Amino acid sequence: MLSTAKHVLESFFKYNRKPNLVKIARSSSTGASAIVERKALVDGVNINYVKTGVGEHPVLLLPGAVGSIWTDFKPQIEKLDKEKLTVVAWDPPGYGKSRPPNRTFPEDFFRKDAALACNLMKTLGYEKFSLVGWSDGGITALIIAAQYPENVQKIVVFGANSYMAPSEIETYEKIRDINTWSERMRAPMIEVYGEEYFRKTWSDWIDGMKLIYQKNNGDICKADLTKIKCPTLIIHGQKDVMVLPEHPDYLKSKIENSRVEIFKSGAHNLHLRYAGEFNALVEKFLTE
Repeated sequence: MLSTAKHVLESFFKYNRKPNLVKIARSSSTGASAIVERKALVDGVNINYVKTGVGEHPVLLLPGAVGSIWTDFKPQIEKLDKEKLTVVAWDPPGYGKSRPPNRTFPEDFFRKDAALACNLMKTLGYEKFSLVGWSDGGITALIIAAQYPENVQKIVVFGANSYMAPSEIETYEKIRDINTWSERMRAPMIEVYGEEYFRKTWSDWIDGMKLIYQKNNGDICKADLTKIKCPTLIIHGQKDVMVLPEHPDYLKSKIENSRVEIFKSGAHNLHLRYAGEFNALVEKFLTE
């Protein structure tokens, strides 16, 4: 089990309404290249976000499970085209610097995230925007596109699934104990959260996914897929051990205006390992 857990983790963790601004946490450079990190009060929650670029096309980046802006999207924040795009990335509630509150995982946590993410973009003054979502963030993006179609232009999802297979639940359970992780995988997350909070939140996430699996027979958001009408790019890594290869095909079969791109050497974190190729593909899709 120890070697299996390490193999999975290697794949998983490689590389005009004015906002109510609470504080500026980070600011760098000027003009299109400026990266500003702030907090905005959205539906009673102080949400941490990063904004960069001056393009007319706003894009929200949505991180994966227990992920944050900087652990999950650093190459995209720094390198996506800032003349054509305005890039926003968020820490979902309980993740990254969007604490308090501490993170919980009720049965409807994806839908709560979807509503909050959509309202964040509206709070920042963007009524129409696109979405780039990884893993859990991809699931959230699918729900946003289905439930708020008037607000979404295009979506890119990768490492995402609309249901869980039994073997995927088994995979989650194999990596529950962070003591089985290598120090290289564990240290960056502990740096963000502290060991106690990360250990508990990661375990709670697995319990939340198991709850959805048990109550809904594995269904996360299958019924939402046929409601998605915006152009959709589905990206999948052929070596992804977290998400079965059947998922991109299933998403394509249910989402009307969609296409699939496969990274043959890509794992679950293909956007970090192959950031240049990934960024170019996403930029072309969003701006064509």
